[in-house]
Amino acid sequence: MTSKPHKKHAKLAVPEGGRFHRSEFAILGAPCDIIQNFSQQLATSLSPDHHIGYVDAAHNSEARKDVFTTVYSDNIDHHALTFQDEAIDYRFRSLFNTSDAVLINGNHFKAAKQIVLINEKKRASLERKLDRLTNVTLFVLDDGQQEVFSFLEEHVDDYASIPVFSIKDVEGITGVLKHEISSKTPGIKGLVLAGGKSTRMGQDKGNIDYHGKPQREYLADLMSGFCEETFISVRNEASVFDTQYPLIADSFHDLGPYGGILSAFRKDPNSAWLTIATDIPLLDKKTLDYLIRHRNPSKLATCFHNPETGFPEPLITLWEPRAYPVLLQFLANGYSCPRKVLINSDIEELKIDRTEVLSNVNTQDELASILPKVNA
Repeated sequence: MTSKPHKKHAKLAVPEGGRFHRSEFAILGAPCDIIQNFSQQLATSLSPDHHIGYVDAAHNSEARKDVFTTVYSDNIDHHALTFQDEAIDYRFRSLFNTSDAVLINGNHFKAAKQIVLINEKKRASLERKLDRLTNVTLFVLDDGQQEVFSFLEEHVDDYASIPVFSIKDVEGITGVLKHEISSKTPGIKGLVLAGGKSTRMGQDKGNIDYHGKPQREYLADLMSGFCEETFISVRNEASVFDTQYPLIADSFHDLGPYGGILSAFRKDPNSAWLTIATDIPLLDKKTLDYLIRHRNPSKLATCFHNPETGFPEPLITLWEPRAYPVLLQFLANGYSCPRKVLINSDIEELKIDRTEVLSNVNTQDELASILPKVNA
């Protein structure tokens, strides 16, 4: 009897980054207490503009007496979560999803990038860990050190171009890290959410001509000035209409706009996605420009506050890549409402002067009432 051939996994776009985060730095080359204090100084200097995570290991093993597998505690000024999980590697990225970067004690863990401390006490230890120096960002001279160890020159790529700082120059070091973090700010892709059934309207809302062309084309043209690429979201691959823009068919079915957003992230989880509903005819370039200029990539999303509803408005939203796992988690918990995700997440919510820009048109009566405003 012949065994069945192994079926390969589905081809999925993979989020960029390392084990813990898309922007992670292992700090190694010094005793752990120095690494811990140095990490705290860097995080303090980087805040409040950036949220920094930290990874370390306990140095004294303690036998667990707790019978609970997971313990959550609300400690007033912070939350504490303790849990047992043998497959923790697959959860690290989710645990640090709200961080802009993660600093890691490199004496215990590897990371995609490294900051090398030059400390005489750890000279021999560092020489044994040269295989970990795959992408060195900085050399940092600890107190009393005058130069980088000579053995690093022949083992570190681009050695001559790597900056060297004194450990006391926290401002200079954080300046480099800020540049590294900002260089990881994702590009923006655009998505016109045009996959609805338009049941209440009685005709395809994306095909309505408000501005001399189908509305989905007008919005796509508008977004193209702000996005690296622009797509139109459709229910399925059988959708047929004339367009110069590539389509993204829903791979999360029967979820409305939520499915369109998730399908975009499934296609590219490393970009931010500017998503706009096809049924908002008063949207203009000025409004989009304001949204993009006030983008906060440290948040889950940037959107407008709708004073009429008192809630964030999901019709025009710039979702950061960190939104993807959160959207999936909400879906797993039975929620498929973009507004609910925004309400219950850390977002940048902007004021809007012209609230009529947020007007969406779903019925023939609403269409009749909006046309005079479009043509005004």
